[in-house]
Amino acid sequence: MELLVIHNISLPPGCFGGDAIEHLFTNCLDSTAHPYYAEICGLQVSAHFLIRRCGELVQFVATGARAWHAGVSCWRGRDNCNDFSIGVELEGCDDVSYADAQYATLAVLTDTLIAAYPELHSDHLAGHVDIAPGRKTDPGPAFDWARYRASLAPVGESA
Repeated sequence: MELLVIHNISLPPGCFGGDAIEHLFTNCLDSTAHPYYAEICGLQVSAHFLIRRCGELVQFVATGARAWHAGVSCWRGRDNCNDFSIGVELEGCDDVSYADAQYATLAVLTDTLIAAYPELHSDHLAGHVDIAPGRKTDPGPAFDWARYRASLAPVGESA
């Protein structure tokens, strides 16, 4: 894996907590449980990881396997980012600050992945907006990239 893509998700949009995200990523979301769910019924998406507001890390797909998180995408001239990236969903939305616990978990996860994948570097981190501009906006302006990057281990000192 050569790229880490950061996303956000909340279900229903703007609401945090509950098990709807897990149900979506495991293809068992009840389309009648909320009016918005009917709009996304049948959508088959997944991510490698979800980081909840409390910092809890949930893994859905093995890091060496393909997840369906990027969609139509391009990074540094290379299409189909799902083929070579790891997707991390933060429970949140573009315009709500992320929790301290999420940044802490994301830093540890990133350091661990960089240590595990020699081709993944600290300059191989992107938002969904970066690989699908005009189509996606996440993780949004509420995500503090400077804080995130500053929290990572110095090069050569990953977990």
